[in-house]
Amino acid sequence: MAPVLAVTDVRAAECCAPLVREPIAAAEAESMALTMKALADPARLRLLSIVAASENQEACVCDLIEPVGLSQPTVSHHLKVLTAAGFLTRSKRATWAYYALVPGSLDRVATFFGGS
Repeated sequence: MAPVLAVTDVRAAECCAPLVREPIAAAEAESMALTMKALADPARLRLLSIVAASENQEACVCDLIEPVGLSQPTVSHHLKVLTAAGFLTRSKRATWAYYALVPGSLDRVATFFGGS
């Protein structure tokens, strides 16, 4: 014998739980998706973590290549994506590029997931 399923009256006044805060707007969702897309790569997460863990939250590109095990052009591409997404800034010193964590850049993502 098949199990009996309870029937829910969909005409009832409280069929769904009410929203307790405003959902994300379409434009904000687009912006947040681009931000998260920049983070949705293991190499980029590692690079961002290395920069954040470095003294003054800044690192030379020459110090980022070996830890992630990728070629210099590939590391530079990932750093460019993180810079375009607003997580890092780039400055040039002699022949090397230095990347620094943008203060508060991770707060937006943390706030989004924290619901604050």
